[in-house]
Amino acid sequence: MADHIYKKIELTGSSQTSIEDAVRNAVSRAGKTIRNMRWFEVVETRGHIDNNEVQYWQVTIKIGFTLDENEKV
Repeated sequence: MADHIYKKIELTGSSQTSIEDAVRNAVSRAGKTIRNMRWFEVVETRGHIDNNEVQYWQVTIKIGFTLDENEKV
């Protein structure tokens, strides 16, 4: 395995269904513009309450991806 250099970004995904869907939404959207994604880390979870019920979840994640050989850090 070659040495890898990773860069991290932080995103917040949301979902009316679940925490897992909020993560999937963030990763899916990031995948439209970010190449070489390798891992994610959940750093914060919160939700929105309306009329005493959970209306949606928000999950902040950090996504790590490898840099292309010619990409600047």
